[in-house]
Amino acid sequence: MTPSLLASTRRHFFRDCGVGVGSTALAALLSRDASAAVGASPLAPKPPHFAPKAKAVIYLFMAGGPSQLELFDPKPELNKLDGKPIPKTFIDGKRFAFLKGTPKVLGCRRKFAKAGQCGMDVSDLLPYHRAIADDVCWVRGMKTDVFNHGPAKCFVNTGSPQFGRPSMGSWVTYGIGSASDSLPGFVVLQSGPRGPRGGAALYSSGFLPTTHQGVPFLKGAHPILDLKSPPGVDPKQQGEFVDAVRDMNRLHHTSVGDPEIETRIAAYEMAYRMQTAAPELMDIAKESKDTLALYGAEPGKPSFGANCLLARRLVERGVRFVQLYHTDWDHHGGSLDLTKPLDNICKEIDKPCAALVADLKRCGLLDSTLVVWGGEFGRTPMGEPRETIGRDHHIDAYTMWLAGGGVKRGFVYGKTDDIGYSVAENPVHVHDLQATILHLLGLDHTKLTYRFQGRDYRLTDVHGEVVKDILA
Repeated sequence: MTPSLLASTRRHFFRDCGVGVGSTALAALLSRDASAAVGASPLAPKPPHFAPKAKAVIYLFMAGGPSQLELFDPKPELNKLDGKPIPKTFIDGKRFAFLKGTPKVLGCRRKFAKAGQCGMDVSDLLPYHRAIADDVCWVRGMKTDVFNHGPAKCFVNTGSPQFGRPSMGSWVTYGIGSASDSLPGFVVLQSGPRGPRGGAALYSSGFLPTTHQGVPFLKGAHPILDLKSPPGVDPKQQGEFVDAVRDMNRLHHTSVGDPEIETRIAAYEMAYRMQTAAPELMDIAKESKDTLALYGAEPGKPSFGANCLLARRLVERGVRFVQLYHTDWDHHGGSLDLTKPLDNICKEIDKPCAALVADLKRCGLLDSTLVVWGGEFGRTPMGEPRETIGRDHHIDAYTMWLAGGGVKRGFVYGKTDDIGYSVAENPVHVHDLQATILHLLGLDHTKLTYRFQGRDYRLTDVHGEVVKDILA
């Protein structure tokens, strides 16, 4: 056997043998000293391309597609045309998820009022949002490419409608690391009756090292599965175990040279530190009564409000990207429509979202934290021919908002046509939004790349322009 073949065989043995050095070494990863054997942690802070405005992102993802026409974009002309067929010029050559033939215009039954000095229109469904109108940058001209939920969510989160690409949070921690050494750099919090369509692919690291994937926190005092030490194992025993296997860990990495070993080392080290950090983080009972009331959060009771409060606590502790998924915004047909179901879901998120912005501002964190609110697409001005009152998925015009982290405050950007069908002024594509979020973190979206399968990939693919008009 030649020396090169022998070395290759030995490396494969160390990598694949279930009871060999590879398996044993990974058990040693509870020690912070292990990182010295393989270099710095993959999540260690890294310098950005240029001076950032934001240090962290909290992305409030309203999964299902909130109706901008019921929330943020009133159209008197739409109400005048209620029940009339939409002109064919609007729908010729267009594809929709459910609309067929010549659908009819659906007016809005909600009342709007001007909010703040910026004069943003906010409906009676979101009264608490009116209080933060002058702290928010309202983007009314959003556009996307994909009209089915799963692929559309994937597109917003990863820049591609195809599963398998890295998510935005993964790109961020890959680019600038994390400021926390006791919590993951990218945390996912979920509320609602189920998870979002697309599941873990929405916060996956794709082809990036797996240390950058989003870590979903569970509800309750133990947010991470298998984090708690087994019965009968105390810190002293853990320390002795770490000491015993440290040399094997170093040998494993030296022999194999697999970068994923560094990822697993970092993950186990993080798990060890999180045994103390995570329970303390989740204990919102330590917050003041005023703060809990602000969010509408109750200790020991999972809710979107509690998740918003946890998001603030996470960025306080240096977590780089926090994503909150709130589901059931798909208001058309079945048990969900634009009447009572929309009322109920707005009540769930209105107060906590406003509280998060106000609380970050009160704590001095809003300037360094970018808050993003929105779904995967909007809703059509046309209604659906069903017994319930609903709107189809719409990709050509919808509303999102951003706050803090280097964006203008009390600023309304973009305008739609008289019935809210198309963007009339200042369109912002999903890739533009992604480029802008990275820019605010000090990252050039054209330079943040990763080589995979023979080509360089990036979050925005080959698209995207920074929306400079909304930058403070």
